[in-house]
Amino acid sequence: MGLIVQKYGGSSVADAASIKRVAKRITEAKRAGDDVVVVVSAMGDTTDELVDLAHQISPMPPSREMDILLTAGERISMSLLAMAIANLGVEAQSFTGQQAGVITDEAHGRARIIDVKASRIRKALDAGAVAIVAGFQGVTEHTNDVTTLGRGGSDTTAVAIAAAIGANVCEIYTDVDGVFTADPRIVPNARKLDRITYEEMLDMAASGAKVLMLRCVEYARRNNVPIHVRSSFSGHLGTMVTDDPIEGDVPMEQPIISGVAHDRSEAKITVVGVPDVPGTAAQIFEIVAGAEVNIDMIVQNVSAAATGLTDISFTLPAADGQKAMAALHAMQSTVGFASLQYDDTIGKLSLIGAGMRSHPGVSAKLFGALRDASINIEMISTSEIRVSVVTRADQLDDAVRAVHTAFGLDSDEDEAVVYGGTGR
Repeated sequence: MGLIVQKYGGSSVADAASIKRVAKRITEAKRAGDDVVVVVSAMGDTTDELVDLAHQISPMPPSREMDILLTAGERISMSLLAMAIANLGVEAQSFTGQQAGVITDEAHGRARIIDVKASRIRKALDAGAVAIVAGFQGVTEHTNDVTTLGRGGSDTTAVAIAAAIGANVCEIYTDVDGVFTADPRIVPNARKLDRITYEEMLDMAASGAKVLMLRCVEYARRNNVPIHVRSSFSGHLGTMVTDDPIEGDVPMEQPIISGVAHDRSEAKITVVGVPDVPGTAAQIFEIVAGAEVNIDMIVQNVSAAATGLTDISFTLPAADGQKAMAALHAMQSTVGFASLQYDDTIGKLSLIGAGMRSHPGVSAKLFGALRDASINIEMISTSEIRVSVVTRADQLDDAVRAVHTAFGLDSDEDEAVVYGGTGR
């Protein structure tokens, strides 16, 4: 008998037929002897629809009330799934995040889990029931206010519960068959990975791969929770995300490259005519940090000897672009730069693989592939297991395919399938 946590995304519970299919899978696991905890997202596009409705009512809805509104989506899916499981002859009990003991900080809309008090989940399991938990939500410790966790919240909920109850594995069910060497919507012959390390998955998630969210993988690595990424639309074995050896695995050398990730949700700001003196860069990035904006890549040009001025470019989420621009404009006279340039038509490509640490020539092959595809590189960033480049957004798909082929990642098998159409 095992103890497993299963998480189902919105596309997996998008309608009544999908909920019945998921219920069948859950009851099969239960009847096979496993204790099962299920975490569910809202049905289909329910969350987006609730956000749109709120903005029809108010241009700036209070964050506390938004959290109360948005948690309704998961409550609907959890109760319907409990009904579907009960209809198959297996007892199921559904719990909101609050009832499940998911304790968060007080940052409405982007709360972080600080504890999981899983006594009610354990009690349901001891009674022989399937415990169904609403993902994406929790409750503050002192004020008892409802909170939501932001993007990837249901994935993070599932991993946090798995860590709290000591589950053998956390199964994340999506609409693809696992983690692929590239987004199968762009590279149909991308190859499914049977296994990937936490470190590689963290870099893939941070670089734009949407199959798992960054916070979820961080939590799993910190608590050593194995993640099994699978499709709820098929019975195929998926991808294991773990640093531990898997039983039956034959030890082998780490592959050089695990995959090619891409991200078209970033923008670039260039601060033009920056005085090249100590402390100026610190001023710029303190202003951006004060606006609560995360920065990804940074490039500073060599200063011109005649003027003593330089340019600093950095990338950031496009959603935060105008906020960062406003903060910098307000401090232009203090910092002393000449002007700002904003560009939201960029795309980021990242080549990821722990094996590149010990293999020279990876960067040369990457840049050669982009050259042969006539794709210009605007920014470059590297780490021990990742090389990222910024290019034009309209060239990003071609860049991904060119690099994927250059590193021999194309599969000779059938094309990858995105069952629900979203890749998540």
